[in-house]
Amino acid sequence: MARKFLVSRIALAVALSSGLALGVASPAMAAKKEKAPANNFSPEFVKVAQPLQKAMEAAIAALGGQQTPAALAAAKQAFDSAVGGDGKAAFQAAVPAATTPDDKNALGSLMRNFGIISQDLALKQQGNVLLLGSGKLPAAEAGKTNYDAGITAYQLKDYANSATYLKAAKDGGFVDSSGQLDLVLADAYKRNNNPEAALQLAKDDIAAAQARGVAPSETSLRNVLQQTYTAKQLAPSTEYAAMLGQYYPGSWNTAISVVRQLSSLPRDQNLDLMRLMYVTGGMAEKRDYFEYIENVDPRAFPGEAVKVMQDGLAKGKLTQAEIGADLSNSQGRVAGDKASLPATERDANKPGATGATVVAAGDVFLSYDQPAKAEGFYAKAITLPGVDANKVALRLGMAQALSGKYADAQTSFAKVTGTRQPVAKLWSAYAKSKAGGAAPTAPAAN
Repeated sequence: MARKFLVSRIALAVALSSGLALGVASPAMAAKKEKAPANNFSPEFVKVAQPLQKAMEAAIAALGGQQTPAALAAAKQAFDSAVGGDGKAAFQAAVPAATTPDDKNALGSLMRNFGIISQDLALKQQGNVLLLGSGKLPAAEAGKTNYDAGITAYQLKDYANSATYLKAAKDGGFVDSSGQLDLVLADAYKRNNNPEAALQLAKDDIAAAQARGVAPSETSLRNVLQQTYTAKQLAPSTEYAAMLGQYYPGSWNTAISVVRQLSSLPRDQNLDLMRLMYVTGGMAEKRDYFEYIENVDPRAFPGEAVKVMQDGLAKGKLTQAEIGADLSNSQGRVAGDKASLPATERDANKPGATGATVVAAGDVFLSYDQPAKAEGFYAKAITLPGVDANKVALRLGMAQALSGKYADAQTSFAKVTGTRQPVAKLWSAYAKSKAGGAAPTAPAAN
């Protein structure tokens, strides 16, 4: 089950493929101090760096505005030739001469660019470290460089530093265009044996999104849900599953399945969970249909059982060989069951009707997709002695939600306690989503 909602490794691969593009050349380094350069380069560095800068200009010219494998190979050859044959060795020889912040900034920029051209991740990362250590990067560039350093460190399997750099980028307000920073950061934490930090990261992101009035990221919700599910914590799992379903309707199967497995409800209570799975379009597997059919009991609610079986057949989840006999038997009960509805309604509307009679009327009309009538009976039943108040409040909310009375439904769901409460919380999240209660998504990165 758990693997159903782990974060996508495909998404992770996409994130790792999105490094920064080749940067511009470093600031020009003047050979004579009397020109009063704006940057404070040491004379020793200027001497070794000017050939590197000229070589980089030749390499960029060889690229011709492209970064294809052939163009990169030509650019590397142009750089190597310009410095006597070994560009990487030339950079390493220049490192001791880079003593001032401007020296390190300039050398880092050149080295990083050559690392991209030569497709040498370690050299590129050395350039990133020089850039970040120089203290000369403006805030916007520092965020991008921290992000690039974090991605590069991850690719080098240096997960501790990857987490450090990515966290710095995140804390600095950097937003990557692919929206996958959190995904890589969380995975770096986990690979560095720090799952607690990954969990806290996701929790913090969810709390921050809620404070801003926007939808938490699906990745963060799934990460936290994964942790609480693995720890078999029903209450927090229910909270995060409800948010996942509310904000990302395509995830209702996952959200409901988590609560379904952790709560282990009796059939009468689990039925209302399966009804939500059906309403939200979350019936994804054969076992979902079989569980719903078993919970609804075709002898008690044949019309609802027929509806579910026919839906399973139409969607190719069930076969005639599997349910043909049950479908036929259930269909044979429907006519007589429907014929009894007027009498059921009359009995429930009598002044002296018992709570059990009124609840049963609500149940049968809910089963036949007549939520407006069901609502009336549940609203009456909740005022009568001897009824299961939690069951009636839950099904009253369900009838209201299915009738489009979303605010009323949420009020009813809030009254549910005990073992039915997790089901009520999921139904309440559904009502919020239908009422437009899903927070707007955070704006995309530039």
